Amino acid sequence: MVSDGIVQGDSADILDGFRRAALAVAMGLFPLSVDALKEIAPRKGFSGYQTLLKSYVSEGLRRDEAMLSLGKEARLIEALRKRGVPESVIEEAERDAA
Repeated sequence: MVSDGIVQGDSADILDGFRRAALAVAMGLFPLSVDALKEIAPRKGFSGYQTLLKSYVSEGLRRDEAMLSLGKEARLIEALRKRGVPESVIEEAERDAA
């Protein structure tokens, strides 16, 4: 949420994390795709085509994570299993958290 030009709440946490963790990635796109991104970006309120592209990547990633059950909890459980935490302990913790 933005109030008086200051980002607050979950949005602030997300932006703060993004600034710290941003990683430059190089990729090749077809010129027609870049042209389309440049045309669509301002129509969707984005400052530039790269910001729109990042938005598309984030949206697709969130959708796929939800579809593939790769949410935060599932990743935590998988990490616990890799570290040898007994399945009975994991199941008990899942029941407690429900």
